[in-house]
Amino acid sequence: MTETKSRSPEYRVAAGALDGLRQDLFRNAFAYRPLQQMRTDGPLVRRLPKRMRERAVWTPHALVGAVALFVAFMGLVSADSGGLHFVPDVIVLALLPAVTALMTLVRPVGAFWISMVLTPLTAVVNGGSWPWTPSAFLSHLTVLVVVAARTRPRTAAWMWGFTVLLGTALENVGWHPTSNTTAFAVVSAFALLVVTVVQIRRDAEREVTVQRTVTAVERDRRTLLEERTTIARELHDVVAHHMSVVAIQAEAAPYRVENPPPELEQAFVTIRENAVAALTELRRVLGVVRAEDYQAPDAPQPTLAQLDGLLVNVREAGLETEKTITGAVRELPQGVELSAYRIIQEALSNTLRHAPGATAKVEIGYVLGGLGLRVVNGPPTGPVKPSPGAGHGITGMRERVAMLDGDMTAEPTAEGGYEITVFIPVQPARDTDEPHKAQEPHKAQESHKAQVEQV
Repeated sequence: MTETKSRSPEYRVAAGALDGLRQDLFRNAFAYRPLQQMRTDGPLVRRLPKRMRERAVWTPHALVGAVALFVAFMGLVSADSGGLHFVPDVIVLALLPAVTALMTLVRPVGAFWISMVLTPLTAVVNGGSWPWTPSAFLSHLTVLVVVAARTRPRTAAWMWGFTVLLGTALENVGWHPTSNTTAFAVVSAFALLVVTVVQIRRDAEREVTVQRTVTAVERDRRTLLEERTTIARELHDVVAHHMSVVAIQAEAAPYRVENPPPELEQAFVTIRENAVAALTELRRVLGVVRAEDYQAPDAPQPTLAQLDGLLVNVREAGLETEKTITGAVRELPQGVELSAYRIIQEALSNTLRHAPGATAKVEIGYVLGGLGLRVVNGPPTGPVKPSPGAGHGITGMRERVAMLDGDMTAEPTAEGGYEITVFIPVQPARDTDEPHKAQEPHKAQESHKAQVEQV
């Protein structure tokens, strides 16, 4: 029988700290981790000429290399002043600290451990400053700064703790009149604090950027869903009208034929039942996409025939608008008429908001394969500042055009205005039979009136 005892909070904190220590400084300590090139989108680098900006990506590598050269020079000077003429001593005192600094570019954690081993070795060879010679002082400080910049803040804390522990231990070995452990601890602590603050700030900026990106994606997705819901509401009247006509004509058809066969009557009954079922399902679907405060429009959905009234309204609002129609005007499917009207309406509304004082041109082209629209406005003029927008209008227009398998472009013009071009394909209209123009019996209309009003 085993008893499960809960660990104390202190134990969990200590275990987590030790696990972090193993992960940061011991696990794969000498793994190959080359220093990445510097980004060129910073506020200072992006202002440089293109050729200099291409070379600026190697700035961190160049700085570490320059420090390594200076460390080697300091080591040679220290060896010469100390009267060291043996090649191994010069290598240990001058070249190895410089190599350790360069090693931070490819194996940062491994460079830290090698620098820790070199600290007492260079001190013994030099016989002067204890425990850090001038070259070892600068080399180890460079290692701490570079490794801290390339890892996480807790790694900097671990390295500083091990460094202070090493310096304290070396102070107690033998007798030395002076010690620079305290000076190194203060200088390295300040340097690591600066690096940690910069790193935390950089991580926070990166997190904010990620959150902004996620927020923008969610906002665009929500806008897309809202626009699709609005389009579904508007098209409901169009679909309901056609289905109502099918149901009414199917109910009235047997009365227009003398002595119809039973099979024909049953076929019309089936057609009417399917049409009524479709209307019922349409009403259920619309109930899902409707908002709680949604109110059905009292008038039918607008078409291009009501475009003149829209232009009068925008002219009264201060937008000078010119309309041009090319091609033979003809009646188009109601969905196309509604979408074309809404696209022009939204384009003119965007002009009022984002280009106050500008003029707009509306061009409508009736071609054999469909309908072409073009709305272009000039640059804003006058004292009124343009209102900022979230791009919801453009999203709604694109959704309407995509629903009809059309093409759309929206882009600024060379004059400083904005242009929206749309083409909506329309299938050629088929010849309608004369019975569609006949009046259905009053009885059939009254029997289906209640069902249409429900939808």
